[in-house]
Amino acid sequence: MAEKKNGMVWLAGAIIIAAAILIIVFIRMMIQTKTYEYGTAGGVLRNPMTGFAPNADYFDAVGDNTLVYMDITWRELEPEEGVFDFDTIEEENFLDIWREQGKKVVFRFACDEPSDEGHMDIPDWLYEKTGDGVFYDTSYGKGYSPDYSNETFIEYHEKAVRALGERYGRDTFFCYVELGSVGHWGEWHVKYDDGIKRLPSGEILARYVEPYVDAFPNAKLLMRRPFPYVAEYGMGVYNDMTGHTEDTKRWLSWIEEGGTYSGPETPMELAAVPKVWESAPVGGEFTSAYTMTQMLTDRLDETLRLLSASHMTFVGPMCPIANKDEKNYPDEVYKVLGKIGYRYGISKCRIRDNKFTGHTQVTLTVNNYGTAPIYFDWKLCVYLVDAGGNAVSRYETDIDLTGIAEGESAERRLTISGDDRKYLMDGTYRLAVGIENPETGQPEVQLDMEVERRGYYFLLN
Repeated sequence: MAEKKNGMVWLAGAIIIAAAILIIVFIRMMIQTKTYEYGTAGGVLRNPMTGFAPNADYFDAVGDNTLVYMDITWRELEPEEGVFDFDTIEEENFLDIWREQGKKVVFRFACDEPSDEGHMDIPDWLYEKTGDGVFYDTSYGKGYSPDYSNETFIEYHEKAVRALGERYGRDTFFCYVELGSVGHWGEWHVKYDDGIKRLPSGEILARYVEPYVDAFPNAKLLMRRPFPYVAEYGMGVYNDMTGHTEDTKRWLSWIEEGGTYSGPETPMELAAVPKVWESAPVGGEFTSAYTMTQMLTDRLDETLRLLSASHMTFVGPMCPIANKDEKNYPDEVYKVLGKIGYRYGISKCRIRDNKFTGHTQVTLTVNNYGTAPIYFDWKLCVYLVDAGGNAVSRYETDIDLTGIAEGESAERRLTISGDDRKYLMDGTYRLAVGIENPETGQPEVQLDMEVERRGYYFLLN
């Protein structure tokens, strides 16, 4: 009797175990998960709004770079009072071509650019209305330094910047605007030890900043030093001595610790913004203290170290140029570009199909392998693409790419159902990812991931 009872218990247990196994097998058949992992592809990524920014008027230097640099003087902009010579400026800088090619502009407006010959960079008519500046001949060169405290000069400057904004501030074609306007080369310093009048107080200088904020709402503004306006308006910074060890270290110390700027009549405090690069761009150009060959050869390691420490998004106009440096030093230029700007890629994709619910969940892990984020709201999207590489369905994720800094990642999940799920799971469609330009509605970013691609659609399965 006991043996019969034990046999029945054993049989019941075996049935339960078998049933459990069948249930597990059934669930596994009904819920299938595949995980894909991707390595980085490396190589040069010529992505929008990052990299080198050669001079816009040097056509052959631009090549595949996505940025161009343009600076203009007030004399060029407004040769007659109220008459702005945009046609000549745009023709000389090939702006129609660069816009058509989808490139973006780094811009600076200047009132004083020293050179080898005596000259003025403000219009004659403005000089007649003000005329209280200083003609100089210094180690920087020759030129004319206006009195930046002159009320008439300030009022006309506001009008000039307003006109620039009406022309170029309505979209993101001028994506980075360097302020600009004050001091030699627009760098907010004058050689006052050679008799040039010092810059005015911070309160007066603020009146040179405010017009830019209103005129260029779609651009990212940058300043040469972390003046209080940088923190106040969420600006970035730029370093025109990039690659110079001592000068760059001093510039980085201002960003990290703040300091006091003794250039103006009343010393100004520099505000510490140690994480400025996480929310606003860092730019500038390479120093002219060394040749480009030196920075790409003997000084390459130091150049790369300083670029990494600065978290730069763009370098120009002093930078390796397409028709010379990039041809002579391709490997070195690749290394430099690898230390500039964003490099996004998907490191993992998990596809979980649930036949019970009729839903497929796609989970993505997005990484930034670059030294800075993107600073414009471009969307990461998932697509279903057909055999011809055409996107037939689009899913916009809520990943904020601007918030993924160097070495950081983010994970998001989305659900696919209906016919999209059916054709994805039977292999009719493939899954792809891309980063879209909001102005064109098309993916336009090269991702740093080793996968098959169709244009800017990067295939995940």
